[in-house]
Amino acid sequence: MTLGTTPAFMLDHEFEMFDTTVGRFLDQHASSDAQARWRHQGCVARTAWEAAGRAGLLCPSIPVEYGGAGGDFRHDAIIINRFGLAGCEGWGIPLHNAIVAHYILHYGSEEQRQRWLPRMATGELIGAIAMTEPGAGSDLRSVKTRLVRDGNGYRLSGAKTFITNGQLADLIVVVATADAGHTLVVIETDGLEGFRRGRKLDKMGLDMGDTSELFFDDVRCEAAQILGSTGEGFAQLMAQLPQERLIIALECVAIMERALTTTLDYVRERKAFGKAIIDFQNSQFKLAEVKTKAVIAKTFTNHCIALHMSGNLDGSTASMAKYWCSDTACEIVDACLQLHGGYGYMDEYPISTMYRDVRVKPIYGGTNEIMKMLIARSL
Repeated sequence: MTLGTTPAFMLDHEFEMFDTTVGRFLDQHASSDAQARWRHQGCVARTAWEAAGRAGLLCPSIPVEYGGAGGDFRHDAIIINRFGLAGCEGWGIPLHNAIVAHYILHYGSEEQRQRWLPRMATGELIGAIAMTEPGAGSDLRSVKTRLVRDGNGYRLSGAKTFITNGQLADLIVVVATADAGHTLVVIETDGLEGFRRGRKLDKMGLDMGDTSELFFDDVRCEAAQILGSTGEGFAQLMAQLPQERLIIALECVAIMERALTTTLDYVRERKAFGKAIIDFQNSQFKLAEVKTKAVIAKTFTNHCIALHMSGNLDGSTASMAKYWCSDTACEIVDACLQLHGGYGYMDEYPISTMYRDVRVKPIYGGTNEIMKMLIARSL
């Protein structure tokens, strides 16, 4: 099933074709068996990333001159939606495409863009962003990782945790503090002295998600690795966070739709007391509530995409989308699991995986408590 009608800004045949391309790619490269392997391994196979690059699914909103497809955020939104509907929660392509690559696009020099973006588009480089630390999550001002001047270059020291794509990433945008303030520095990990990967962290959900600790022990960095200038990092982060929070909201909407679709299939087939579960009024009322909230979420996020495309998505509205959609996704998945009865608790049913995967949405990208603080400032 689909949630509502397709918005006007997505009606171009180009987007229909791209949506079909993404669906075909997932059918070929992200089967249920492949996903089961990735969940068991704790990360998506590198060959799948490379296949995504060949299929044009990496960096679709990056200009052609930097190796991308020359599209815009709508292409990223299609990937997010399709991956969510296919159950690929945890594959860090949205972060690679619409967060890491865009920091380089927006704040990198021409030389930096030419150096890194084409290899990100092919999958030669897998991107990560290292913000969170053991003592600094939503409070980015508490970051302790230091970038210290050393002759003509710098030394980077600190520890990061909960880093998506951490074990596979070859290119990492690191949030550090310098004398001038927060600074974004890009490192390539291959053979880098002083860089260490810590544990691949065990999690409640997102089993195929490669989430790791990273350590920087006096890592040598050149001035050419800094995005913009030292001290500009906090402003750069604040400017890009609305897009990151919209991404999380879109992921949540895809989970809502998948939860509703799989639950409808189940309640139409499963019988109790001589009739299908869907024939009970309680089931109908609960599913009516679920669909209504999911359609509202879809409508609101479509509105946010339109605002973002016109450059008018402010931080408060993005925070509303992230907070409300993530809370609502948790509520909807919980309701759908309940309609499965005992089978909903079994891992052989997709709703069980969704229940575990969705719980992190109100936490990362800034906790929902922080989102409410940001919204309150706009009152």
